[in-house]
Amino acid sequence: MLTKRDELMLQEIREWRQELQAYTPHDLQLTYAQWLEQTVSIVPQDVRLTYINKLDEWLFHVSAWLQDSAVQKKAKKQILTSARALYGDIEQIEGLKQLTIDQLTYLAEQQLAKQRFYSLMQGALTGTGSSLFLSLDMPVLVLLNLRAVQLTAMSYGYEIKSPFELMLSLKVFHAASLPKQWQNEGWDYLVHELETHEHSFFYEGNENVLDETWFEKNVNQLLKTILLILMKKSVAKRNPILSMLVAGVMNYQFTRQVTEYAKRFYQYRYLREKGRDHNES
Repeated sequence: MLTKRDELMLQEIREWRQELQAYTPHDLQLTYAQWLEQTVSIVPQDVRLTYINKLDEWLFHVSAWLQDSAVQKKAKKQILTSARALYGDIEQIEGLKQLTIDQLTYLAEQQLAKQRFYSLMQGALTGTGSSLFLSLDMPVLVLLNLRAVQLTAMSYGYEIKSPFELMLSLKVFHAASLPKQWQNEGWDYLVHELETHEHSFFYEGNENVLDETWFEKNVNQLLKTILLILMKKSVAKRNPILSMLVAGVMNYQFTRQVTEYAKRFYQYRYLREKGRDHNES
């Protein structure tokens, strides 16, 4: 049964979604988006699709590796340890659903605050202008944010073991990384995935995760790299802190966007299941 606090949280999620629906890019954003679209269109479509397909495969393998990694297993133990301090009988991630929505959100924020900090630090290292850090910026940023989504799922009681949960976490990451004006459509797609495939162990839907917006995102990444190189050659020589701050804030803002979206989605999923289970009982 949904408590009064559950209902208030659902209202918070509705208000957050209303902000997404009402969001309108300002003129500068629209101008940049149009320029970016024109720039990307120069690249032949078959080249873009091949690139996205390869990136899609890489993303899936990285996500599968991540959930079995030592660092993720350690985080899982930390989540369970913190959960037992709130409710002693919890042995598995699925047992976290015995906690209240506020307790789950507390557990999630413990993990996500760390991911936002790591993203800030990783961006600052990139801002030093080191060739190594510049070349690793995009892969590491993706890895950090994929991990953040998986940690969010676990914090709300969803173990990333089945093909369905793994694929859903990838699609949450993709929806969360979209430009803000498209995130509401991404939410509708995720809810449709829940309604269609939620009780499946294997994923039976469309296994493609990324779309051409990620080709644009890579162009954005290239522009960011060029900006940091130019800063290194000019301003950064006198004040390297500035370029470190710019890169750190850019990465932090991206991770904050992803973590907030993932948190809202798994809050909604938890409350949706809780309300449905009560209605069916």
